Amino acid sequence: MKKLFALLLTLAMVLSLAACGAKEEAPADKGENAPAAEETGSVYYLNFKPEFDEALQGLAKTYTEKTGVEVKVVTAASGTYSDTLTAEMAKDEAPTIFNIGNMSGLKDWDEYALDLKDTALAGELNTDGFNLYNEAGELKAMGHCFESFGIIVNVDLLNAAGYELSDITNFETLKACADDIHARAGELGFDAFTSAGLDGSSSWRFSGHLVNMPLFYEFRDDGVVEQPATVTGAYLDNFRNIWDLYITDSSADAKTLSTSTGDESKAMLTEGKAVFYQNGSWEYASLTEAGLTNLAMIPIYCGVEGEEKAGLCSGTENCWAVNSQVSEADQKASLDFLYWLVTDAEAAQVVVDQLGAIPFKSAPESANGFLADGNELASAGNYTVTWAFNHTPNVDSFRATLVTALTAYSADPTDANWDAVVSAYVDGWAIEYATVNG
Repeated sequence: MKKLFALLLTLAMVLSLAACGAKEEAPADKGENAPAAEETGSVYYLNFKPEFDEALQGLAKTYTEKTGVEVKVVTAASGTYSDTLTAEMAKDEAPTIFNIGNMSGLKDWDEYALDLKDTALAGELNTDGFNLYNEAGELKAMGHCFESFGIIVNVDLLNAAGYELSDITNFETLKACADDIHARAGELGFDAFTSAGLDGSSSWRFSGHLVNMPLFYEFRDDGVVEQPATVTGAYLDNFRNIWDLYITDSSADAKTLSTSTGDESKAMLTEGKAVFYQNGSWEYASLTEAGLTNLAMIPIYCGVEGEEKAGLCSGTENCWAVNSQVSEADQKASLDFLYWLVTDAEAAQVVVDQLGAIPFKSAPESANGFLADGNELASAGNYTVTWAFNHTPNVDSFRATLVTALTAYSADPTDANWDAVVSAYVDGWAIEYATVNG
């Protein structure tokens, strides 16, 4: 009995001390000594790609339902991203995720971009090839998808004209095929090339993407890896080769290209009026939805020695940046959202379906046929034509000047007018570089 009494007494003392200890703690409702609750951040994603808007809005909604984190997506209208970004960054609630497209853009937004080098998101990359680094070596913008462009081919029409894809291996064979189709357009019921439209909705295909050809080969020869102050135009004759083919072997009137739109050019392919259409992998879904089931993408050949081993032009202008000026909570929320986009199986599948290939370890393969063509060329040992045009200084101004010169040349393709194209390219580059860099 004494032992039981002693045990009960000891237990009572322990409970008493525990109660006293509890009284000494600061009440939870006062919060004077309690640790501060972790701030919950939110995400504001300023989207660069209008065609990704619907899917991205759905992903944002799903993520909010799963995590409770607010994700707002705003999509800039086509061709207005730079102006929209500038305006939105000036607001109190600025974007937490935004796009930087190239090194020129990085110069403008470097101080607003968080260093992503040691983030979990960066740890998911399977290549460093599409990232943008500043002079300090900080990873300021992460290439989150890559695309390819080249010459899209309606293979059924090509076959109807008596040719196989394997017949086209360089500029010489492309020209021979296109010249023959153009000469027989009345008989065949279709022509070689769609319109090389120079309206604002289409001109970027040439002032940006086609210009990549002379830039790539010049930079390859000279070992250029960052934006140069000048360019030589060493391969502008090759640019002229392919441009002349575009504007000659087509039913489109070369004198009215300034008002010819991107939609008109695309319609010539989807309506079976032309075999060849320069554009990119981002068009695959819309073209197949339009009923084209036998498509391929071949390299842009322009007469450079050894181009038989060329691949597609591959790269990106889609690089995620996280705003370094917003709160740490918003930065974390933004990084978490991006991490989810590329690691969650269902989310990543949506991203791949919309954007094509994405350079992350756990990403599913793309069903995009044009990207498959690019992979096949690469697997065969062909070199990738990288996106040298990402180095273009003061991009919009440079391209506008070049389009003006191309428009004049197309309407009247004389050597004198081509000299103006050369000047817009060579002198224009130096002028725009000086404008940006002083």
